[in-house]
Amino acid sequence: MKIIQITDTHFSPEKAHFNDNWAPLLNWIEATDADLVVHTGDLTVDGADKEGDITFCMDLMRQTSIPMLIVPGNHDVGHLPGSDQPVNAERLQRWRALAGDDRWIEDANGWRLVGLNSLLLGHEDDEEEAQFEWLRAAFNERNGRRLALFAHKPLFVDEPHEGDTGYWSVRPSQRRRLYDLIASHDVPLFASGHLHWAWQGRFENTSLVWAPSAAFIIDKMERAMPGERLVGAVIHTLGDEVTSEIVAVPDMTAYVLDDVVHEVYPKAVKKEMAE
Repeated sequence: MKIIQITDTHFSPEKAHFNDNWAPLLNWIEATDADLVVHTGDLTVDGADKEGDITFCMDLMRQTSIPMLIVPGNHDVGHLPGSDQPVNAERLQRWRALAGDDRWIEDANGWRLVGLNSLLLGHEDDEEEAQFEWLRAAFNERNGRRLALFAHKPLFVDEPHEGDTGYWSVRPSQRRRLYDLIASHDVPLFASGHLHWAWQGRFENTSLVWAPSAAFIIDKMERAMPGERLVGAVIHTLGDEVTSEIVAVPDMTAYVLDDVVHEVYPKAVKKEMAE
């Protein structure tokens, strides 16, 4: 089974800075003859607050002839408690009404693919707990299928047992719960986005993949992270073995967020200046 993973497209009808990457990406996807496309979030520039961003992006995604499943990112449904746009009932409902479920299960070819809403992790509320119960049931009821997990945020940035990285990865308490679930089941793949870095590694028996953004790289606004800066996608091949190929998609532009952040995400500029 061949799965194309795309992530962090950051498309918008109003802030169209990265929209030109969709045509070459779509052409490339169509030429892969893949079985499925998985988008691991940040579909939009600001779907967390703008309905039009979500509807615009979903219209683009429906142009693929290959089925697509999507999990939300922080720019789609909000982020951690105390952030400018925390996940709340209104934002979740908007996503679910316009884009579909924020978590899902897809069974095919001896595999159970699980899409996780990683933006709920860290809230320690009923929504987070309901998702953990759902995830536990999804694992327990897999009936011998192997498991591949897709989420927006990675499990960690620098090393598996690091402390709280704040904005960038799953918080330690929730990460530990995920590790415990993964350890008790056959989970060969955990694939994520969010970091705008492309990287592959392992944690115990699980292959970890950070897909590159389809929109932009980040230069000096944030610290360097493992992997490389590029714009593209990932080809996952799931069979007896699992392989993942990070691809710099031809004809896509590696926009640099630093150059346009004041236009696309002005709140990030104000926060950086305040600090």
